[in-house]
Amino acid sequence: MSVWNERYAGEEYHFGTEPNAFLVSQRAQLTPGMTCLAVADGEGRNGVWLAEQGLQVLSVDSSHVAQAKAKKLAQQRGVSMQFEQVDLMQWDWGTDKFDVVAAIFIQFAPPGLREQMFAHIKRCLKPGGLLLLQGYTPRQLEYRTGGPSQAENLYTEALLRKEFADMEIVHLREHDSVIREGTGHSGMSALIDLVARKPL
Repeated sequence: MSVWNERYAGEEYHFGTEPNAFLVSQRAQLTPGMTCLAVADGEGRNGVWLAEQGLQVLSVDSSHVAQAKAKKLAQQRGVSMQFEQVDLMQWDWGTDKFDVVAAIFIQFAPPGLREQMFAHIKRCLKPGGLLLLQGYTPRQLEYRTGGPSQAENLYTEALLRKEFADMEIVHLREHDSVIREGTGHSGMSALIDLVARKPL
C-alpha cells in the first residue's frame, strides 16, 4: 500500500482537514455516545469531525503515514478517538458493533473486494445502525477531479440499491456538485449519496 503512503507524504493534507460535506449534512442523524467506524479514514478529516460531534470513533486506514497525520489533527482539535492501521480485507470488522459506519470515497476496492467490504459493513453495524456512504458515479471519469480511474470501481444507483437491498434505504441520490477537499478532490464532481439503516 506504499502508493497511499506516498500520496499522504508531506505536511499538506491531501484531502484537506475539513469534513466531507455530505457527512456534515447528516449531522441530525448523529447523537453523542454513538459508536462509529470511519472506514479508510486517511488523514482523519471525517473521523475527527465525527469525534467532535461526541461519537466514539474508531478510525481505520492502511497507511501509517495518513494515520500519523490523523492523530495530529485529532490532537489539534482536542478530540480523543481510536486509531487502527489495518488491511481491510484481512481485518476482523466484528458483528453488531457500531451505531454508524462512515464510508466516504472508499472506491479503491474493485468489484470482488467491494462486495466483501459491503458485507463486512452490514455485519459490523448494530441492528438499527446507519451507513453513511458517498462515492463517485461513472460520469466522474469525464470530470477527472478526483477518484479512481477504473470505471468498475465507481457506483451507480442501481448497484447500491442491489448491494444494500437488505437494508432500509433512507436516502439515495446521484448529483453533480462542486467539492473542495484539498488537492485530492477539487471541482465539479459526479457524486452519489447513500444513507441506509440496518433492520432491527
